[in-house]
Formats: sequence, C-alpha cells, structure tokens
Amino acid sequence: MTPRVTPLETTPPRVSPEERAVRRADLLAAAAGALLVIVAAVVGTVIERANGSLHVNWPPLYASWFPHLGPGTPAALAVAVLVIAYGPPLAARLPWRALVLVGWAASMAWTWSLALIDGWQTGVARRLTTEYEYLTVIRRFDDLGPALRDFTHHILNSAPDHWPAHVAGHPPAAVLTFVGLDRIGLGGGAWAGIWCITVGTSAAAAVLIALRALTDEPTARRAAPFLVLVPAAVWVGTSADGYFAAVAAWSLALLALAATRRTFPQLPLGGAPIPAAAALASGLLLGLTCYLSYGLTLIVLIAAAVLLITGTARPLPLLLTGAAAVAAVFTLAGFNWWEGYHLLVERYYQGAAGVRPYAYWVWGNLACAVLITGLATAAGLRRALASAPTALRRLRPSAGPLRTPSDRLVVLVLAALLALLAADLSGMSKAETERIWLPFAVWLPAACALLPAARRRPWLTAQAALALLLNHLLYTGW
Repeated sequence: MTPRVTPLETTPPRVSPEERAVRRADLLAAAAGALLVIVAAVVGTVIERANGSLHVNWPPLYASWFPHLGPGTPAALAVAVLVIAYGPPLAARLPWRALVLVGWAASMAWTWSLALIDGWQTGVARRLTTEYEYLTVIRRFDDLGPALRDFTHHILNSAPDHWPAHVAGHPPAAVLTFVGLDRIGLGGGAWAGIWCITVGTSAAAAVLIALRALTDEPTARRAAPFLVLVPAAVWVGTSADGYFAAVAAWSLALLALAATRRTFPQLPLGGAPIPAAAALASGLLLGLTCYLSYGLTLIVLIAAAVLLITGTARPLPLLLTGAAAVAAVFTLAGFNWWEGYHLLVERYYQGAAGVRPYAYWVWGNLACAVLITGLATAAGLRRALASAPTALRRLRPSAGPLRTPSDRLVVLVLAALLALLAADLSGMSKAETERIWLPFAVWLPAACALLPAARRRPWLTAQAALALLLNHLLYTGW
C-alpha cells in the first residue's frame, strides 16, 4: 500500500538554473533600487546641510524624521498580513466583479490605516487645510465666473492676492473640486480627505479593469495584490494627487474598454453602443485630467500605448470630442490653459524650484519613484525591460497586434515609465514627486504580474514593509 503524502511532505518544485538566474537578477534589480535610495539620501543630506538648496528635510522625500506609532498601526499591520496571506489565492479565485470591488476595498483599507498612523487630525482632517492647499481659498470662488476669468492674474508670486502654491500650480479644476464639495455641504478638511482617499483608492480598480481588457484576466489577477499593497498609498492618503491619479486611471480604463469592446456587448446607451459611450467618457475624464494638473497631459503617452496595444484608432474621434468639450467649457468660462501654464512655469522658478539643483533631482526623483512603487516593482520592471525588445518589435505595423498578454503588459508599463521619465527630464518636477507622480506610479506595479507565483508573498512582504517603515519613521508632507 502506497503511504499517504501530506502537503508538508511534498517536495517543492525544482527550479531550473535559468529560472534561478532570473530570480537573482530580480533581487539585483531590487538591490539597485534600494542602493539608489540610499545614495540619494546620503548625497541629498550632504547638499541640504551644506547650502539648504534642496528645500527638503529628509531627502529625497519631502518629509521629516519622526518615528511614531498611531491608531492606524494595528490596522495597517493587519491589512498587510491579510493581503500577503490571502491576497494571491483570493485574486485567483474570486469572481471578476467581486475581485474589482474587493481590490478597491482593500486598497481603501490599506490607505486609511496608513493615514491614521498619524492620527485623524494630522493624517486626514488637517492635511488639505495648510497654507499651501486648496481649502484656504474656497471663499474666493463664491462668485465662480469672475474667479475663473481672473484665475491667471493671481498665479505669480508678485501678483496681488496670489494663490497659494498648490492652487497656483494647477489649473482650476483642482480647486473647483473642493469648491464643489463645499457647495454640497461637504466642506472642510475632513470631507476633503475622505474624498481624496475614497476616489484615489479607486485607481486600483481602474488599473485592474484596464489590465484585463488590454492583457488578459489571469495577468490582471496576478497583479491585483500588488496594486493594493503599494507604498504609494502613504501619499494617496491624503493628497489631492491621489484623486488626480484615479481620474487619469479611469480615463485610461474606459479607453481600454472602448478599444477592446470588452463592455456589455452592444447594449444601447442613449442610442449609442457601450464602447462609444466608454470612448466619450474616457475623453471627458482625459480633459478633466488635463485641467486638474498641467503635467498630466503626459497621460496621453499611456493613452497612445493603449491604442497601439489594441491596434485600433476607433475610440479616437469620441475621445478627442470628450476632451475638447472639457477644454471648451473652461475656455468659455474665461480660463486660458496655455496662459496659465506659462505663468506657472514663471511662478515655479520664483519659488524653491529656482534654487533646487536639477543635477540632483533628475536622479533623486527616481529614488522617490522607487519608494512609492516598491522593490517588487523594481524587480517587475527589470523583467519588463528585459522583454521590451521582443514586445516592441511586435509593435511594427507588419507584425499586427501584440500577440501575448505579457507583450501587451510590457508595452503598457513601459509607456507609464516613459511618461514618468518625461516628467523627470522636464525639470518641472524637482522634489515632491512622491505625490506628483502618483498618476504614473499607479501603473508600474502591474509589472509585478511578471514575477513568479512562488515569490509573490515575499515580494508583497517587501512592499508592505517599505510602506510601514516610511509611514512610521517619517512625517510626510506636501
């Protein structure tokens, strides 16, 4: 009689020498990311102590050394353990719609628990009420028409009643969001924080939907736990940039649905097929994205990748129509986007950016990117870059649509990385990129779907540990 073998007695699958070498390369990529952070911290500290030109207390982050525990600590540890232990199997087994909702809920739980490590007042309710933030000028928009027509006249530091930094640094849709919340009775820092966390964490669901449409369902399911347990959640809760990231992510998710027709099959919505409605909605959100932040025009690079991956331009007319409609509304209301942008560039160099050294931040920003996306993402990106030549060759018109889900994933991730690098090279992102780059960063952990199944829990542990260390050892600000 053959003896019964229990799960504990089973022999683990053998790892081939080739796979062992690939895993070593993953670890080296993660180590290189960690080394970049260490070098940026050491060099940045030397520069800051020498002449104060970086204008950050804990380079490369806009943060201060402040070891602490808080009411969110037990919850953050619990969420981390649950996602590490049960995230991969649940992501593989849950019905798709349930997975999208659970992913959003888990992302919200992770972000809330991290924010509450700093306490309710410091971590949420007062975050958006500082002198630099949107809520300080709500009353100046009581008369909306004149405020919009006069918006660009208050961007420069030399202008009378100049806007605070974050209002001046963005088109008016950013501040109008909080004006709108105030008008419907949800005014104040607490409601603003709740809005940013609730909407911002929905980016995880949007990226999941886009991944399923552009690659396949198994790829999206493998990425799901990494989209939840991402260190960027430290900055999503609570900053307006997390909200911006979600708007951009939903624009791209709807574009992916429109391009692949993976919506409800040809059901009418106002006389138009669902893919057409998705394309128009994508354009409206893309237009809104550009009026939330000037720099988010770079999202068009990821949108272009979506169309390249799917090999179609069908959604383009309705996408452009939606975006143009948003631009027309703001233009007719009296706001000139180009004038605002040029004045912002002037204002940017009137402040700390005028002395912050480009030579440091052009690579120091990349250390910030490592911190917000995590070491697992560094390993995933290494695999994506290694596969890039093959995937990009298949982008040639003669090659037709990209053949494999991994090819499509690689091109999508590379487009997000390209947008991030373009923002970096522009010189308009010197410091504070841990929040400014959230709209690009939310796509990069998708590369973790390329990591082997046997290593997902260790990599998720690394992601959680980094976020917990950042939030417990530093007081982050913006």
